[in-house]
Amino acid sequence: MTAPLLEVIGVYKSFPGTQALRDVSFELLPGEVHALMGENGAGKSTLMHIISGVYLPDAGEIRIEGHPVVLRGPRQAQDMGIGMVFQELSLAPGLSIAENVFPNRAPTRLGGAIAWGELYRRTRDLLSPFEINIAPQTLVRDLSVTARQIVEIVKALSLNARILLLDEPTSALPPNEVERLFDVIRRLKARGIGIVYISHRIPEVMNIADRVTVLRDGQKVATHDIAAVTPDRIIEEMVGRKITDLYPERAAEIGAELLRAEGLGRENVFSDISFSLRRGEIVGIAGLMGARRSDLLRALVGVGRIDTGRIFIEGKPVRITSPEQAFGMGMAYLPEERKTDGLFLKMPLRQNVSVTSLRDFARMGLMSARKEAAVTRTFVNRLRIRTPDVEQIVGRLSGGNQQKVMFSKWLVRQSRILIIDEPTKGVDVGAKVEIHTLLRELTRQGAGVLFVSSEFPEIIGLADRILIMYEGRIVGEIPAEQATEQSLMLLSSGYQVETQSAGV
Repeated sequence: MTAPLLEVIGVYKSFPGTQALRDVSFELLPGEVHALMGENGAGKSTLMHIISGVYLPDAGEIRIEGHPVVLRGPRQAQDMGIGMVFQELSLAPGLSIAENVFPNRAPTRLGGAIAWGELYRRTRDLLSPFEINIAPQTLVRDLSVTARQIVEIVKALSLNARILLLDEPTSALPPNEVERLFDVIRRLKARGIGIVYISHRIPEVMNIADRVTVLRDGQKVATHDIAAVTPDRIIEEMVGRKITDLYPERAAEIGAELLRAEGLGRENVFSDISFSLRRGEIVGIAGLMGARRSDLLRALVGVGRIDTGRIFIEGKPVRITSPEQAFGMGMAYLPEERKTDGLFLKMPLRQNVSVTSLRDFARMGLMSARKEAAVTRTFVNRLRIRTPDVEQIVGRLSGGNQQKVMFSKWLVRQSRILIIDEPTKGVDVGAKVEIHTLLRELTRQGAGVLFVSSEFPEIIGLADRILIMYEGRIVGEIPAEQATEQSLMLLSSGYQVETQSAGV
């Protein structure tokens, strides 16, 4: 058997009040993609931080190519050939590719001036194996998300990384770009580089990984060869219980119209947008990056302007020019980026839940912390939010629990029109099931849900109807039970639209 590049042996790690890892062992072989899976809070990030030198383990041992090492910082881990690509990309948008690949390490001439020609040559050499035809002088802000991911990987390889840690590398990628990144990963495998691949997306893991290790509650559950394990087995090991279906049953009864858009347009953004949303219904919006789905959602709640067209709520024409107006009309908006747009990360859970309904928690102008806490506890129980108490700072919760907090603040208002951008972005499979079930429960109580998702399986499984956007227009509508990933991709990529326009 090939000797491991990396071995983690019996590692323990605790934080105040939390045992993050307990007797975890893990190994990575040369040329292997080893997936690491588990629910939020399972210990994946803690393990990656130990391997990358951010944390020291309380007990246990780490070996690199058979030699015991103590990693006392990220720089030491890099020097030993370990590269980490975090989910939140760390590139400087205003600098070039070359400057990002060699930060503070650019070759210099006598006197200390940067040798730009040599810098660009080295960067081209690193990019060339991945067949990326982009000049090293290109600013990072002008790159696609996929290209930025590749630059992050190249940056790690510039440090001679033999072990690459990828944290949710496809979380921000549209479906048509995932395979491009996988091509890059396969090229790295062929060079003998070992890759630890963290992902919540089981189809991707089944596609790209050689082995998978499952963590639950800080402990290793099992390691499997991908060829010998099923997705259902992985899910059961992750959550500790059987999940019969990722998606609840579709609506049995659709009620009266809640929301209708007629010919909405905004110059150079979207045009001729018409659709309806009814009580008890979930409508999904599919599309690729650049389809302007998020722009449409923001415009519906007054975050972005609408130049033409009309909006009706329960049959009455309305003019929405601000989020405050939209929320007062019974609309709720859950943005894609919960950390920057949806939550106050440095505030406690109870204040994040009450923030949309401050008057309901105030008496004579003063907020009642006791009332906030009582109401918040009901949502902690209802949504199974994992938190020590309602005073926990939201930024310290896992992604799935943060997402549930964002839902809670709108459930307080009993909003009847939920407009949601990426409802399960960055959450684990168990939290996904709970969020899907919650949305269907809300529709049974008479709400309507309009949501955007970059995951075609989620749109097909969760929605009753699917709208497809391409370049700012709705180019198709399909009942969810008739949709396939192939049909959504054809419309989302503009293929059918352009062939029909050409008379093909």
